[in-house]
Amino acid sequence: MGPVEQLTADARDRAPVHAPAATGHAASDTAPALAMRPGRWIDNWDAEDARFWNGIGRTTASVNLKWSIFCEFLGFVVWQLWSIVAIYLPAAGFDLTTSQVFWLISMPSLVGATLRVPYTFMVPRFGGRNWTVVSALLLLLPAGGLAWAVSDPSTPFWVMLTLAGMAGFGGGNFASSMANITYFYPAREKGWALGLNAAGGNLGASVAQLVVPLAVTAFAAGSLNLPLAGLVWIPLILVAAWGARRHMHNLSHAKGDAAGSLAALREPHLWVIAVLYIGTFGSFIGFSAVFPKLIKDTFPEFSSFAVAGASLSLAFLGPLVGSLARPIGGRLADRVGGARITVCAFAVMAAITVAVTAVLPLGNFWLFLALFIALFTASGVGNGSTYRMIPTVFSLRRTAAAAMGARGAADAEADGNAEADGRRTSAAPVSPERQASAALGLVSAIGAYGGFLIPQALGASAGATGAYTAAFSGFVAAYLGMLALTWFCYLRPGTAFARQGV
Repeated sequence: MGPVEQLTADARDRAPVHAPAATGHAASDTAPALAMRPGRWIDNWDAEDARFWNGIGRTTASVNLKWSIFCEFLGFVVWQLWSIVAIYLPAAGFDLTTSQVFWLISMPSLVGATLRVPYTFMVPRFGGRNWTVVSALLLLLPAGGLAWAVSDPSTPFWVMLTLAGMAGFGGGNFASSMANITYFYPAREKGWALGLNAAGGNLGASVAQLVVPLAVTAFAAGSLNLPLAGLVWIPLILVAAWGARRHMHNLSHAKGDAAGSLAALREPHLWVIAVLYIGTFGSFIGFSAVFPKLIKDTFPEFSSFAVAGASLSLAFLGPLVGSLARPIGGRLADRVGGARITVCAFAVMAAITVAVTAVLPLGNFWLFLALFIALFTASGVGNGSTYRMIPTVFSLRRTAAAAMGARGAADAEADGNAEADGRRTSAAPVSPERQASAALGLVSAIGAYGGFLIPQALGASAGATGAYTAAFSGFVAAYLGMLALTWFCYLRPGTAFARQGV
């Protein structure tokens, strides 16, 4: 019996169980009732009640977090499958151009980024547990579809491109997973919980690049068994869907916040941070997708290593270190400010990319690999620091807006301007907390488009010049531009953001 089931002897009768009185809440002889209804819906969840949280709350939230991480992890796995399989298709008899291969690599990121916005609103609409089950089961379509498509070299390209787009379901899972978990945790622990959730998901990119080459070559006697790239994940997807249905919960207080999203979209700094996140997370997911292809094209003799009759690709090392570096970036941002860490990350990324262009003509694979691992590490640190800036920036914007509003109110009162006063009080402003919460999902969606832009830029460079140098030069210019944007908006002396150490 799970922890929440113990809250009530008979969920069907909706018998309420009274949680301890909330710390800091109004004194009351009876605490708010917490009941679980059929369908594993929980009413009156209050994570801010310290006694409730330290009792049944933390345990229940932890169970939901663990299954959320597992489902999101598989989402990232499926999201990256085509980036790995694409490099094997020519050897398997598929007649594809370089441009078509890069489209198969980049299409999942395009669809995944687009799906992140609607996925954010699925949790309030259907319930976190219910949507986690649905979103997990949706992964069966791209996983099974990939296995079917790559089993026959005559499969039309448009079919494979459609299935690659469906792999974007896995990218959308990040938004709904993060939205769901934020409702379970108190404000003081949201950062840690969301960090674990994000890092666990990001690791899926690395695990996919480790497992898929082994799966498609093991016991294949020198040939390729490409359908296993999709089939190997189907049992785990079914386990994830079963576990989410059996152990997770829906929270009735999880409500959509269209007003918060609209208010966040009107905030100019949302778009500034979104551009920065394209540079950090976009680089992480974009290079994760294209790294196996880069190794295959540039150092074909090092694209795989024989291990007990199977092939191992070292491409998994890049997304692995990038995933592990993300929480480090968040922790550093807490200590010295997110903008400072983000500027440093962009500076390092620009310098490393310059070094990559210089190293390519040398033909030294191990130096190339070391530089890319450093690039992934810097992008991971930048992921954490840029994401950490969002609540701080919105909080400071609230402070500035409140000060301006107070001055406006004083002026209106002094002038006797009743009409202006009426306009001022007619509608309550959206709180910065709500705006920041909405911005987290919106920024993650916009940033994911980098996963589409980077492979497309590399593909265009290869198609036009036969090399990747032009694309890398463009990345250097972009990183330097984002560095300058970060400094100008958040570190420039004399600005409120610089004074507060954003």
